[in-house]
Amino acid sequence: MAGARCPITRTPGMFSSRAMRLPNGGLRFMDDVPSIADLTAQGADVVCTTEPQLFLDDMFSSAAKSRASRCSSAGYPVRCARPPTAGKPDELLMDERWLAVNVANKGLVVLSACSHAGIINVLKHARASFPEAPLHAVMGGLHLSGANEAIIPQTVAAMGEFKLAQIAAGHCTGWRAIAALAAAFGDKVAGAVGGR
Repeated sequence: MAGARCPITRTPGMFSSRAMRLPNGGLRFMDDVPSIADLTAQGADVVCTTEPQLFLDDMFSSAAKSRASRCSSAGYPVRCARPPTAGKPDELLMDERWLAVNVANKGLVVLSACSHAGIINVLKHARASFPEAPLHAVMGGLHLSGANEAIIPQTVAAMGEFKLAQIAAGHCTGWRAIAALAAAFGDKVAGAVGGR
């Protein structure tokens, strides 16, 4: 519909400038998230909050995720890079969120971005947020490539407790983790593009 506004949820921390620390000590700057003013000018109605959001009656965007599980991700070597917080560690990426859709006669489908909090923490948070709805599926990056390959066995073992009907792991999951998931859960694991 021409001229319609699009609601979009962001957290205040998403607007922080970030960079990755390079081996030589320098910083590789990441692209900034467009500002609230820029998003608004492009037709968005921005809700800037750290609170969870319910929208379209059956979709839910989480608040900050817990890091309680021992098989959680080791984090990501990211820094708040520009003044006034130049070089300040920001490895947990607390502004990352997950999305859940309650699918009729199925249960919750959890969509994760990169699971920097660890996919087990994401699934526990989803289950605690909706104790009356079964977890049906998880889709997205599971952040088990590179340095996080060390936690593949614990993560795969812990995923069994959720009795998921479908696991669609992509991009940052990594091929070793996808192979381990397929060995454990068989045809419940769907191939997804971008696995490293």
